[in-house]
Parts: sequence; structure tokens; C-alpha cells
Amino acid sequence: MDVRRLAICDPSNASREPLRNLLLGMEGVSLEAESNRYEFFRDVVEQLQPDIAIIALDSDPNRGLQLIQQLVREMPQVAILAVSARTDGPFILQTLRTGAKEFIPQPIQFEELLSAIDRAHGAAHPGEYGAPAGGGAKSTGMATSKVIAIVGSRGGIGSTSVAVNLGVALALDKENKVVLVDLDLALGDSDVTLDIIPSYTLADVAMNIAEIDQKFLRGALSRHETGLFLLPHPVQLDDVGMIHEEHLQRLVSLLRAGHTHILLDLSKSFRPTDFAAMQLADVILLMGQLELTSIRNCVRLVSSMNSVDGLNEKLRIVMNRVGSDDQDISVSRAEESIQRRVFWQVPNDSKAMIGSRNAGKPLALFAPKSKAWQSLQQLALVLSGKADAPAAGEVKKQKKGGWFGRS
Repeated sequence: MDVRRLAICDPSNASREPLRNLLLGMEGVSLEAESNRYEFFRDVVEQLQPDIAIIALDSDPNRGLQLIQQLVREMPQVAILAVSARTDGPFILQTLRTGAKEFIPQPIQFEELLSAIDRAHGAAHPGEYGAPAGGGAKSTGMATSKVIAIVGSRGGIGSTSVAVNLGVALALDKENKVVLVDLDLALGDSDVTLDIIPSYTLADVAMNIAEIDQKFLRGALSRHETGLFLLPHPVQLDDVGMIHEEHLQRLVSLLRAGHTHILLDLSKSFRPTDFAAMQLADVILLMGQLELTSIRNCVRLVSSMNSVDGLNEKLRIVMNRVGSDDQDISVSRAEESIQRRVFWQVPNDSKAMIGSRNAGKPLALFAPKSKAWQSLQQLALVLSGKADAPAAGEVKKQKKGGWFGRS
């Protein structure tokens, strides 16, 4: 996994915040630290050793240029990008002569910033991504972590149980480093399912979002004996409102730098943070069950996701508790109604699942021979690219007169 680690220095809030937002929207980029003081930034870079440091010059060009010279002299392995609204030739030349790898004019454009980061990183790591150093093309071969959002079609569907046990299955692979973030902010129970009493929650991350870095984040995560890391929902209901989309964007950006898989267990209320999570995700697992209410909600959710650019191709339907005695809807009929193929089926194993939850132990420890655990182990291999995925795609639209009519 290769994520470009960045630190930025800009005394101006007016220009630092847009730069931060651009960086948080980039895949494969981790914003490790922000500084609003030139005099402190050298120590920040020495401590964190980022791949790239971005220095805005407009607040005090002389001090900014001196800082670039100092960093180039003392830490030449860190690539420096300079940012300024001043674009006269002599000033740009002077900036590059101090040692900056790139000069980026204000206001910063996303594509221009991304290309500059790629060029600077490629120069520091020649031959990576199969391209010569200093090339201007975007990096396309960079391995990145995978963000998996798990969303239930209704309450009680088993999405948290699947999220926890899928996370454990991924974490048991020694090549992986996996974290589960409980975004069911009001009623999440992943900590109970894993019998973990956390020291920190999402509320602590939100309260410290401006200063959060890798060191803080490592201390905020709780580790289960299986190797799965957990960041649980807030303990107090009053703290739910302090967690917003920008907090989640910052959090996921930092988590990508240190984890191969990030699982986001969403709520059933579809808060703004849930929609933000789906947009940040690489894969969305929509959990369903072969009963009328769940199938109806799957139809509605798929229709909604089809209307949001970028979500449709991420979506995978997972049917839980397949084979239960009280199910009279077949998988094929569910596919006809949802108008998508079912990507994965988790067999009904209610005794093992309920016992596991009540014991506060994942299936790997409570019922390692259970059918559900074996299924989720295989799903973990598929999501890691270590096993072939089942055929997936849309099925033909159902004929008029189905359960819910045409959508």
C-alpha cells in the first residue's frame, strides 16, 4: 500500500482551508498535519517525515522562502511544493531556486495540485507506478486501501454482525491491517459485539479534528485480539450531532495511510455522514434479506443510488440469512425485483450468530466451523482480490405487474 503523506503550512485560514479540502478529496493522499506558523513547521516536518510538504508563501514570502531553504538543506528527502498568488516570473524562479519542486499558483485547481503531487512524489521515488521519474501523467498503478461501506436495508438485518465478522476475517490475514468505524452514531453496537470497552470514540476524533494526526489516531483505535481495530460510535447521545461529513472525510483520509481495509458500518437513518461514507467508499455492501420489507427497501435504495453519480458501480447486494425456514422469496425472484444480481449470500446460521453476539465474541472465536463464518471468510478473500468474485451485474428489468411495479 502506497499513500503519499503530506503536511501543509499556511498562516492564512482563508487559503489553508480550501487547500485542506482539496487534499481530503484526493484518493491516495493522507494529510498528516497542518501548521499556521512558519516557525513551527520545521519541527512538524522533522517529527512526521512526510513525503511532501506544501508551503504557502503569501503571508510572508521572505520567511516562507527561508523555510523552504531550511527544509531542503536539512531534510532533502521531503519534496517541497510552493503555493502563491504571486505569479511574476522572477518570483517563481526565485522560489524554484530555493529548492521547491513545484510552484502552484493561487487559486489552486484540483487537477493542477494532483499533477504536482504526482510529479514531486515520482521524482522522490523514481520508477514507481511503472512511469519514469518526473512524468506529468497521473499515477494509475498506486496501491491504495479499500473502503467498504456496509448498509442495511432495514433494522435487524444483521449488517453490524456481518461488518464485524467480515472485518475479523480480513484482519486474520496477516497481510492486512483492518479498521471498523461504527457510523451508527446513535444506536451502534459494534463495541458490544466485540466485547470492547473503548477509551476513545468518534466524538473524541471530532473534537480534535483540527489537530488529529497519525499518532493521535493510533491511540484512539481499540484493538481486538483478532487484530481488528475499532473506532466506535459516541457513548453519549448528545455527542452525535458533533460528527459531520468533513470529519469523516478527514478520518478516512488518515485511515487510508495506515490500513489496507476500512469498514464503515452505516446507520439505518441515512444521515449526511452515511451518504458521505458511501461517496468515500470503494465498495458499498447493501445488506438484504429474503422477505418483503427488506426487498422493498432494497428496490428503493438501489433506485436512489442509481440517481447519484458514482454510487451505482460501487453497489453490491448481499443477502443475509439465506435458507431460513420463514423465507418464501427466492434469490432469483429478489433479483428480478431489485433489478440487480445478488453479489453474495450469507447462509442462515442464527444459532451461531445469536450466540456469538451474546457472548461478545466474533464467529472466528465462537463458532469457527459455522456456515456463516465460512461464507464471510470467502467474501473477505473476494474483497481482497484473493478469490474470484461471482458474476455480478444487472438483470433484465422485471415485467410490469411484479411486487412493486416498474421503477
